[in-house]
Amino acid sequence: MVLEPLGKLFNTAAVLSWDASLTLTNTLRWNRKVGQVTPAGCPGAGGKWPEFIPPKEGDSRCSCPALNAMANHGILPRDGKNIKFTEMNQKIRETYNFAASFCYFVPNYAATMLKKDYANDTFDLVDLDLHNGIEHDASLCRQDSALVPDQSKPHAPFIRELLDSASGKDNDGNRLLTIEDLTKYSTKRRVEARETNPDFTLAKVHKTFGSSNSSTLLTIFGGRVDDLETILLEERLPDGWESRILAPMGLTVITFNLTVLRVERGIDEEKFIADREAAGATPKDPAETAAAAETLS
Repeated sequence: MVLEPLGKLFNTAAVLSWDASLTLTNTLRWNRKVGQVTPAGCPGAGGKWPEFIPPKEGDSRCSCPALNAMANHGILPRDGKNIKFTEMNQKIRETYNFAASFCYFVPNYAATMLKKDYANDTFDLVDLDLHNGIEHDASLCRQDSALVPDQSKPHAPFIRELLDSASGKDNDGNRLLTIEDLTKYSTKRRVEARETNPDFTLAKVHKTFGSSNSSTLLTIFGGRVDDLETILLEERLPDGWESRILAPMGLTVITFNLTVLRVERGIDEEKFIADREAAGATPKDPAETAAAAETLS
């Protein structure tokens, strides 16, 4: 059985080598033009997204707003079921301008997590919510699964608080989330989830997943509050929207991880607790949190 871990090691090395070459290519070629990021002939080209239809009863959705939005627009199957891993690879690349290496690595990771074959098998979106697979505690958009098992719907209070914390502005005065905003809110969520969820866990790998999700808001979505309000709350791509990544080969793993590392390194739970105590604030009450979760479920 030594061959299986060796095969994974060689596969990862090959993907990272491929990713490095794409990262280099991005530095040597012209960026895509604004308004032409989505490839011609693909859904969303020129900002014209397919009709948005909210999920109906029986449809499969997950804790990822970006994937749910793709199903809501019919870019992925509208019922969110029987999706090929290879299809997700292609559609994510076209929709969000992640690099080809990134778009192979993530679905392949998901297939391995679900003990399925990347090249031949399919999955439903809800399958991705296997707890402590990719889905994890202290999400910025969902309550912990121990409190609300159905992870398909966004938790509006978390999202509102996150977006209200935006401290940046672009040249046109539009409000932007910054790395500092994401680190502060991620810290708050981790501390409060740890205090209110008796089954709370957050291994190092899931901390990385959490900071990766935050980094997607800053990279693909540019941190733009007006867009994120629609994407996170409605799980809909706004009219005229396109990925904020202009790199010709898309956002690579290497480039993306530069943002992920900055977000994760800024998270400081001990400082948050000390500052809260100094301000005379009290921890979240687990009973109140459980009652609120029961009301919303």
